Amino acid sequence: MMMSSRASKLVSSSLLAASKLLLKSSSSAPPLQTTALVGSMVPKVQGPKHSSGFPRSYMSATLASLAKEEEVPSKGINTLRAIEDQHGGVIVNIENPMDSSVFSSLLEASISQWREQGKKGVWIKLPREHSNLVDSAVKAGFRFHHAEPDYLMLVNWIPNTPDTLPANASHRVAVGAFVMNANREVLVVQESNGRFSGQGIWKLPTGGVDEGEDICTAAVREVKEETGIDTKFVEVIAFKERHKSFFRKSELFFICMLQPHSFKIQRQVSEIEAAQWMAIEDYMAQPFVRENELFDFLTKIGLSKFNGKYSGFSTVLSSTSSCKKSYFYFNNNDAGHI
Repeated sequence: MMMSSRASKLVSSSLLAASKLLLKSSSSAPPLQTTALVGSMVPKVQGPKHSSGFPRSYMSATLASLAKEEEVPSKGINTLRAIEDQHGGVIVNIENPMDSSVFSSLLEASISQWREQGKKGVWIKLPREHSNLVDSAVKAGFRFHHAEPDYLMLVNWIPNTPDTLPANASHRVAVGAFVMNANREVLVVQESNGRFSGQGIWKLPTGGVDEGEDICTAAVREVKEETGIDTKFVEVIAFKERHKSFFRKSELFFICMLQPHSFKIQRQVSEIEAAQWMAIEDYMAQPFVRENELFDFLTKIGLSKFNGKYSGFSTVLSSTSSCKKSYFYFNNNDAGHI
């Protein structure tokens, strides 16, 4: 049965009014506990690999340092619920389903109010289940900041002044492990995947650092995963930086000296074609190492460290201003008098 144009408009108006009424009643509900609300929208600097909320910190300044313990007043009009940050902006966390037209209307009213209030940057965390709102946000002037498997972060700079919102993360971190036994044999692998697969090249165990994982811990983990060898972290002996290496990001690559605590190799079948203890002279004689200035130099540094003629960076567990514990890397040999 066809509905008349006038009836259709009445139904649409009623639905829109009902949606706004529902949103208004929601916004008048008792405020959420500050800790829970901020925790649901603020990335953690470090944490377990599968933590909830923002599972990774992909900003040069995290939203954790931005959040304040108060909501932005609505002045009696229907606006999106927002939390003030410490830099004159607001943070919005979309938690409930919403029609895109309703969202667009609320966002327009919210931006108008935030502009009157002198707000600057606006952050909107949009969970995957509310992706129907992306188009409305983009049309309102928002841009993509970063994305995770379960959410998209959008940002907008309101005033006609230089945009000072922190950019997305610029670096990723990787590790390589230099492990030698008492027989002057270095632990090496041949990869079954990647750029070195099928080339017969023996290389040091390497891998990426997981979120919330320390460099020293990552090196020990990678060796265990790839070779089955238990090790203890000794020092960071060198690191290098390269740019536009992974999704156009820069990479910090740390070479760590590890001390073996076991010697029987059990290779990772899914990623490692072969693994062995190789005489350091044979490893250095490979064209791959000998003709590559960087790898040749790194190997010589590792050998010098093994012979007690080089000092890298040791670790000490220390407290930060937020009372969290983190590793501090320093030259223990030259800092012995401190």
